[in-house]
Amino acid sequence: MASAVTQPRMSWKDFVAFERAASEKHEFLRGEVWAMAGGTPEHGRLAANVMRALGNTLQGRPCVVMSSDVRVRVRDTDRSTYPDAFVVCGRLEHDPDDENTITNPLIIVEVLSASTEASDRGEKFAHYQHLTSLRDYVLISQTERRIEVFSRGAGASWLMTPYGPGQRVPLPSVNVELDLDALYFNPLA
Repeated sequence: MASAVTQPRMSWKDFVAFERAASEKHEFLRGEVWAMAGGTPEHGRLAANVMRALGNTLQGRPCVVMSSDVRVRVRDTDRSTYPDAFVVCGRLEHDPDDENTITNPLIIVEVLSASTEASDRGEKFAHYQHLTSLRDYVLISQTERRIEVFSRGAGASWLMTPYGPGQRVPLPSVNVELDLDALYFNPLA
């Protein structure tokens, strides 16, 4: 998650130019800009494991898995973030003001940490819900073997299903299941 505001308020177009020249990543919300905090090795390992699992499972399908190097914008709420991972199926839709910003993720994955959990569950998820393309929102815990999948239901409803050790994690939007224990596997532990 982000730290305190690091820049004066700016327009989206100014932010895009600023971000191109920046040496670190920033989040954006209605003109406010925050520097992104670095992650832990555990955070990076879990994000890499889920990207690898999604990539392997979706191989041969018209889907692509993106890392936190790629920005997502919620135009309706003027918010942009760098999710830990996300999936787009079909055509990539770019923000009209920035070809490096994607606006149509089907699945977004966030690895929770002490500094990001409240935002990932609350403020950030509230923004993500405005993405009409989004079907599954996945939260991965760093502190226990637990994954929560929020799947879009009818209207504005979201169904949250928790998963734990020994379970498979279904992602209905792409009709696949991920092995929870494999996502948490650490050969160095």
